[in-house]
Amino acid sequence: MFSEETTPLNKYVALPKVELHRHLEGSLRLETMLDIARQHGVTVPVSMLNLSGLVQVQDQDPLTFTNFLEKFKTLRLFYKSPDVIHRVTAEAVEDAAKDNVRYLELRFTPVALSRAEGFPLHDVMDWVITSSQAAAEKYRIKVGLIASVNRHESPELAEQVAWLAAEKISRGLVGLDLAGNEAEFKSDPFHGIFKEAGQAGLHVTIHAGEWGPALNVRDAIENLGAERIGHGVRVMEDEAVVALARDRKVVFEVCPTSNFQTGVVNVFENHPLPRMIESGLNVTINTDDPSISRITLAHEYQDVCEKLSLSMDALKRSVLLAAESAFLGGADKQELTASLKAELKL
Repeated sequence: MFSEETTPLNKYVALPKVELHRHLEGSLRLETMLDIARQHGVTVPVSMLNLSGLVQVQDQDPLTFTNFLEKFKTLRLFYKSPDVIHRVTAEAVEDAAKDNVRYLELRFTPVALSRAEGFPLHDVMDWVITSSQAAAEKYRIKVGLIASVNRHESPELAEQVAWLAAEKISRGLVGLDLAGNEAEFKSDPFHGIFKEAGQAGLHVTIHAGEWGPALNVRDAIENLGAERIGHGVRVMEDEAVVALARDRKVVFEVCPTSNFQTGVVNVFENHPLPRMIESGLNVTINTDDPSISRITLAHEYQDVCEKLSLSMDALKRSVLLAAESAFLGGADKQELTASLKAELKL
C-alpha cells in the first residue's frame, strides 16, 4: 500500500503509476547500448560518459527540439538484430515495472526499428509484441502497444504501419500515433489514414501543440480523430481550442521534463500543467523518453508536486485519470481502475 510517510523520492516510487506516453526508442539503457556496440561493431564512444552525451540530454546542452531529436540519430544505429529489439523492449517494460508502473502504453516506431538493417515492418512489430507480452507477464505489469508514424516520412509508409497495426489489435496493439517535427511538417497527408485506422478499431493519439501552435491541437481533434493529445501544452495559447478539448473530453499526455528540455517551456516552474488542470482539461503525467531525459516517472511525479505545486490529491487523480483514459478493453480497464482507486484511496 502506498504511504506518504516515506522519504521524498521513495514516496513517489511507491505510488502506483500509469504511463500513457513513453517511446521505446527513447528508453534504451546506456549499458545495453554499449553491449550492442561491442557485439555488432556499432561505432560509438566506448565510455558510458561519452555515449551519454550523444543519446541523453546533458545539463550544458541547448534546450531545443532540434537538439532533442538529434539524440535519436545515434539511437537508430543500435537496432541491429531481432535479439536487440527483443532485449530493448523487454528492458523498457522491466524498467517501468521497477518504477511501480501498473499499466504502460509503450509506443514504438516500426519504420525506425526496421531501417538500420532493412527488417520487414511486420517482423519488427511482431518482435515488439512478443517481447512486451513476455516481459509484462514476467514483471506483472499490463502493457499496451501504440504504433507510431512520423510526419516527415511518407504517408505510404504510415498507411502500411496502420494496416499492420489494425491486424494486430487482438495481440495488444491498441493504438496509432502521429509524431515527429510538427513545426515543419503538417498533418494533412495523414488525415485519411488516421480516420481509417479509427474505423478499423485502433485508438488514436496525436503529438500536437508541442512544437507547433494550439491550432495543431484543433487539427488533431477535428481532422485526425485524436482521443488523446501527446504533449499539447500550447493549447493554452487559444481559449477556443481549450474549450474544444474540454468539451470533447480529450486527454492530454503531458511530459513536463521533455517540454523543458525541448525548449517548449523555458523555465520548468512556468510549465502550464497546473493551468491546464485549472482550465478543466484532462491531464496525465508521463516521461516521453526516460533514457534521453535521464528520468523515471517517479522523478516526474516528484517534480510536478515540488516544482509546480501540484497537490498529492491532484497527482493521485491524474494517475486514476490515466487509467480511465487507457486504450484498454472494458474488463481490463475496470480491473485496473478499481485496483488503483482502492490503493490510492480515491
